[in-house]
Formats: sequence, C-alpha cells, structure tokens
Amino acid sequence: MSDKTLDTSDLDRWIGKRLDDSVSFEPVGGNDIRRWVQAMHYPNRLHYDHVYAAESRFGAMVAPQSFAITADDGHGAAPACVGKIPDSHLIFGGDEWWFYGPLIKPGDMIHNERIPYDYVVKETSFAGPTCFQRGDNHYYNQHGDRIATQRSTGIRYRPDLAREMGALMTATEEPQWSDEELALLEDRKFAYIRTLHDLGHGKRLSGSVAVGQKLPTRVFGPHSVASFATEWRAYPMTYWAGMRRRQDGGMDDLGWVEEMSGHEQDPVMERINPELTDGAYYGPSRGHLFTRYARHIGMPRGYGYGASMGAWILDYLAGWAGQWGQVTHCNAQYRGPAFTGDITIMDAEVTAKTTDGEGRNIVQVKCTMKNQEEGVLATAKASIELPSG
Repeated sequence: MSDKTLDTSDLDRWIGKRLDDSVSFEPVGGNDIRRWVQAMHYPNRLHYDHVYAAESRFGAMVAPQSFAITADDGHGAAPACVGKIPDSHLIFGGDEWWFYGPLIKPGDMIHNERIPYDYVVKETSFAGPTCFQRGDNHYYNQHGDRIATQRSTGIRYRPDLAREMGALMTATEEPQWSDEELALLEDRKFAYIRTLHDLGHGKRLSGSVAVGQKLPTRVFGPHSVASFATEWRAYPMTYWAGMRRRQDGGMDDLGWVEEMSGHEQDPVMERINPELTDGAYYGPSRGHLFTRYARHIGMPRGYGYGASMGAWILDYLAGWAGQWGQVTHCNAQYRGPAFTGDITIMDAEVTAKTTDGEGRNIVQVKCTMKNQEEGVLATAKASIELPSG
C-alpha cells in the first residue's frame, strides 16, 4: 500500500448491534479459576486454596473479579474489534469496568452480551492513522444476575506504517538479569504476597484508610514466552471446542494482514484440524509469542496481552480491598505492553474518600504500572468499596 490511509468504511454497520453469542459449553470449574490466578501471578488463597476459602466469608472458593473476562471469546475485545479494516492489526488500548456485586463461583454458567459501541480515527506517532474502537461486554450468570460491564478499547492500525515509523523498535534486546537480581526480585514479590497473608480473612475498614496512603508495591516477572503462553492458556476461548464460536463475521473477516491471518477460532476448521485454529501458533495472536511476527506488526519482541494487564490491575486493587470489599469501578488505559525480559511494578495511592448514592463507603485510588526502566505500561483510576465496621 502506497497511501497512508485507514479504511474504516465497514465499521458503521456494526455499531450498536448485538453480536452473536460465544458461550462456554461447560460451567466454570474450580481448576479454571486456579489456572487463571496462577497465570495472572495472583497468589490470593481465596481463589485457589479450598481449605482457606472454606474459612472465608463465602464458605467456598470464588473467582476473582478479573475472571469475568474469560467468558468472552476475544479477551474482552470482541465487541471492540468488528468490521473489516483492510491490512490491519489490533492491540488493546484499555478497559473500563463496572461491577455489580455478584461473584463467579465454580458451577456457574457465565453469559456475555456484546455490543459494539463507537470508534474514532486519530493520528498517532506509533502507526499514523489509527482506529480506536470501543465495545461493551455485559456479563451475567445463569440466574440472570449482572456481574459486570466492561467497555473495552481496541487499537486497530496498519502494521506496515508501524514498522515504517519504528516507534518501539529501539527495544529489540531483552534485559539480562543476574542471579543476585533475580533473588532480590523474589524478595520483592514475596513482600507483596505477605500483605495478602497479613489481611487474611480480616476487614480493611474504610476508617483505617487515609487520603495519600500508598498501597503495597506489587512486582512480578521477568516476563517470558513461557509466562505469556501460560496466560494465553488460562482463557477458555483457547481450549479446543471450549466455546460456541461466533457465526457473524469471524476472525477472517476483520482484514488482518496476510502474515497474521488464519483460522483462529474457526468453528469449521476446529473440527478438521484444530492445530490451525490455535492463535498461539497461527493467526493474529501469534505475535505475542514469536519475535518474527511481533516485529512484523511493529513490536520489538514477544509481548503480553492487554486483557491480562487489565486483570493485573483489578487483582491488585481487589487484593488490597480484601474479601469484605470490592472494586466497583475501574478505568484503565494501556500505554505500552509488557515485553519478554521485563518486570512489572505496580503502585497505587488513595486520592479521595466518599459515600456514594447507595450509602457505600468508597475509596478512590489511582494506579500506575511500570517496567524496570520506569516506562509506563498502564494507568488506572478506580473506586473501591470498603466496609465501615
């Protein structure tokens, strides 16, 4: 392509129209939840230790709030990636969440209603003309209880322009960590884990929290192809025939560049040769795990999933709130991915305390996610409900 335009003419016909459902064939299993928190580096015993969970206020294991996203067949981005944009690719731009109280438990059947919301084209230093597309996910359980609403942002761009502009291609080499540095990292990781143990089944009362208070720093990594593959496998959409696949405009109708297209989530090919439908190996998702394809779409090396970054934020905030609190709202913007070899460092600060219209005690926080070079990966603002006594 010689011009530098982005053809979004097909998108308008999708906006506001509910997509076909893609639902799991089986209820949530306890090991689905365990696999999820393990992949998301979230060692909260409430979500994997059945003995500990039995002693909790819930009396049994429950899923973290972040688990809702596993009910979508596209990392929550399905309604934010509809319509054909020729010779394009997609990365995640952010997520806004509203939570309504019900938690997901083993045995639940989760249903996701998906509606494309809007889009806008902006000029960026990353890839020139870039489409920022949003879509809504409404997550329900088998009783019809609304669990959460997620407004996801997909960033759709032309990889040829991203390669030409080379905004990220200066970071092609992975950082190297000495044994001593890795040992110190493990100490930092465990310092955060201890804060989860210290709170345990106790309550974090709103009266004990002050404006300006810092949340404990959370550190994990270094990320690797192995850790990113573990994340990928925690999404039920990656299981062979694990979900009923969409019929209204699948992955092959989105306009992916030839090198990143394929049969990912193709319900017909899944029955013939499921190897070809696995996005870890073929199709638009393989850029996360293979340097060759990462560079083809303008990334310097293997990189993590935007949906996982959103889960990291929700888990971090919900873990601090404890089992008697909950995240009620979170709006996160993703500035750049986690690359192989990098670590992720999360910090947050209490910015305000209020009482909402329902009489709930709400703590406002702002969160920042960085790598070891102080590069900002994501920022978020969130509301957390805490008990008064």
